[in-house]
Amino acid sequence: MGWMAWTLPTALFFAAIAALLVAMTVWQTVSPGRERKGFLPISTSRGDRLFIGLLAAAYGHLLVLALTDWPLWVATAICVAGMAIIMKWG
Repeated sequence: MGWMAWTLPTALFFAAIAALLVAMTVWQTVSPGRERKGFLPISTSRGDRLFIGLLAAAYGHLLVLALTDWPLWVATAICVAGMAIIMKWG
């Protein structure tokens, strides 16, 4: 990874995203899901909710970085909680 000049946190972040995608693929293969309607205004599958949650987490981190001087781990904790809510009830 030296040729990309990644830091350890960056590598861990992308490894976690890759692991999440692999886990979702295995889950969908073992137990196919169906679309459902939660609090989101559209019917969504597990993959849709994962994508929406990842986008929300990205924008949440950007907002925290732009508008506050909070440490990044606070944004990460908030976004992990938001992702869990979107995946469960979205």
